[in-house]
Amino acid sequence: MWNKIKRYFKNNPTQLKVARTLLELGLSIDEDGKIYCGSIEISPTKMAKALDIDRRVVKNTVESILSEPELKEMFMKIKSAGPFFGDVAKQLGFGVIVITADPKTVGIVAKAAALIADKGISIRQIIAEDPELFPEPKLTIVTEKEVPGEIIPEFLKIPGVKHVTIY
Repeated sequence: MWNKIKRYFKNNPTQLKVARTLLELGLSIDEDGKIYCGSIEISPTKMAKALDIDRRVVKNTVESILSEPELKEMFMKIKSAGPFFGDVAKQLGFGVIVITADPKTVGIVAKAAALIADKGISIRQIIAEDPELFPEPKLTIVTEKEVPGEIIPEFLKIPGVKHVTIY
C-alpha cells in the first residue's frame, strides 16, 4: 500500500510527508476530513506544526485522500497499534529485545518467540516496523522480564537475523 501512496503523491513531497505520518501513527480520517487517533480528533494546525508545514497542506492531503477511493477506504479504517512499551520497559520491569533482520526472511518472529518461550519468559508485545516505511526495519519484542544476554547467539542463528540488542 505504501508504494501506491508514494505514487499518488509523487509530485507533492509535502503531502507525501503528511500521508506517511498518518500511516506511521495509525491516524484515521473520517468522511468530513477530520483526523483522528482513536476517538481523539487531531487538529490540522497541530499536525502541521509538528511537521513544520502549512496547515493547508494537511487539509489538502486529507482532501486528496478522500477523493481517491482506495486511499479513502484505507485511511478511514486504519487504527493506531496502541502504546509502545519498548521505551518504558525498564520502568515497567520488562525486558526488550531489538532484532534487525532481512525483512524478506520468513519465520523470524516465530523463531524468536520460540526462543523466548523456551527460556520460560512470556512476551508482552511485539512490534515489527514495516519494511516499506523503514529502510532498516526493526522487530522489537517486549518481555515480561529481562532476557539473559547469553541468548543473543541463539537469536543470531535465526536465518535472516543481522543484529540483536537486549536491554
